[in-house]
Amino acid sequence: MNAPNRHELFVLEDGEKGVEVIEDTKIPNAATIKIFKQDHTLANMIRSQLLATPSILFAGYKVPHPLEPYFILKIQTDGTVTPTDALEQAGNALLKLMSDLQGKFKAEFSYKDVEGADGVVEDAYGAIQRGVGAPTDWVARDYADY
Repeated sequence: MNAPNRHELFVLEDGEKGVEVIEDTKIPNAATIKIFKQDHTLANMIRSQLLATPSILFAGYKVPHPLEPYFILKIQTDGTVTPTDALEQAGNALLKLMSDLQGKFKAEFSYKDVEGADGVVEDAYGAIQRGVGAPTDWVARDYADY
């Protein structure tokens, strides 16, 4: 087969670097960052987090080939922060977001054990039925309510 072993796509070998930064000489406050052993999942999360930052003028990525386990991220800032600092801030924000999500996930499953104790019925889509009767008794909940 042409495909490499699965572990070779995500595990850094000893001495192998994970990130390579190339400062752009033609565009001010821009850099090309090559992140090894990662794919679209991380690339899209980083790009989205960068674009949510007001000091980022451009953030985009590409995966040159599906069998090559790296992506190229281009970042341009307005000059108030360097592209590498912006990437570090985005990474830290994503770590915090994932930590919060993990906490909410664990809390939700810990409540699952005591569900029904207070008489609240919840359907598969998160709507709560306060009383028994017509469908108007159902109250929708947002994902942020958890």
